[in-house]
Amino acid sequence: MSTTPSRRRTMFCCVAAVSAAAATTASLLVSLAGIGLAAPAPPAAVEDPAGVKVISSGWNHPWGMSWLPDGSALITERDSFQVFRLTPSGVKTKVATVPHVVNTKPESGLRSLAVSPTWSTDHYVYLYHAAEEGNRIVRMTYDGSTLSDYTPLVTGIKKGGTNGGQIKFGPDGYLYATTGEASTSSDAQDKQSLNGKILRMTADGKPAPGNPFGTLLYSLGHRNSQGITWDAQGRLWETEIGHDGYDELNLIEPGMNYGWPTCEGSCSEAGMTDPKVQWRPVEAVPSGITYVDGALYIGALRGQRLWRVPLTGASVGTPTAHYVGQYGRLRTVEQVPGKAALWITTDRAGKDKDLVLQVELTQ
Repeated sequence: MSTTPSRRRTMFCCVAAVSAAAATTASLLVSLAGIGLAAPAPPAAVEDPAGVKVISSGWNHPWGMSWLPDGSALITERDSFQVFRLTPSGVKTKVATVPHVVNTKPESGLRSLAVSPTWSTDHYVYLYHAAEEGNRIVRMTYDGSTLSDYTPLVTGIKKGGTNGGQIKFGPDGYLYATTGEASTSSDAQDKQSLNGKILRMTADGKPAPGNPFGTLLYSLGHRNSQGITWDAQGRLWETEIGHDGYDELNLIEPGMNYGWPTCEGSCSEAGMTDPKVQWRPVEAVPSGITYVDGALYIGALRGQRLWRVPLTGASVGTPTAHYVGQYGRLRTVEQVPGKAALWITTDRAGKDKDLVLQVELTQ
């Protein structure tokens, strides 16, 4: 989302509190959409969550994560095209190598996966990956030991340098997918294109009932939509990587236009929806996101930190940063089922050096 002089923007800035470990070395400027006030003095340093432990090591670019009913997780590796099962005690087992995956473009390969909410009866697992002709969403059967029955559901999603690639089942039982504009910015505004959108579909890859345009499209105007999650009231939140101006946290509503390429961050264009939070890329390049006990938790790639964004209804409070620079790039962030805890994956730490971390949010 590049910046040009002809674009009108209103910059809304405030200073975010930083973690105790980083408070003496840095202050972080975070932009909150909708507040046209000068930046206040930095608040007192905020303590990090209760603790961090390594659940598993030896990973190579883990990307997607989805929970099974027994509390273990399926995790993808982007560049090896492999899926693994990881138990809460840290036992890691290879499940399969996904077929038809290619890694010929930046940010392609195997992306995310989503376990069917009715896996105990249908055994379905959904995956998003790059293939020869473009990105696709597929369904496979996981019998508890291996994957089989590869079935493409959605094809024709262009691949390029900005691929999106997150899929998750929502509280309504439908599958949501984020797509990037694949380095063709005009596609984000083109309702005939699947790129630069959030998609919503049935378990068979068909447009879900109630979609705003009668197609797979749920929202448009996205550059590189990364993570999605729902709060306790069922509101959909999304993280988005900008170009060189601002990264975004968006509250997603059906049929709304989130601005790219006309807007990057907050702007005054009619018909465009402003982000709830915007960051400079040095602080963010946000990826995974989850909701726990009144707050969103967001992994930052370039920013190498965990952001906590408190929510009051649809309004956001002051974001705070934790573990700045301590664990490198943070990719996937998911709540451990039934616990006030997160599983977080590191990103591109080096061969066999990525980790799965568990963060305890309370003592």
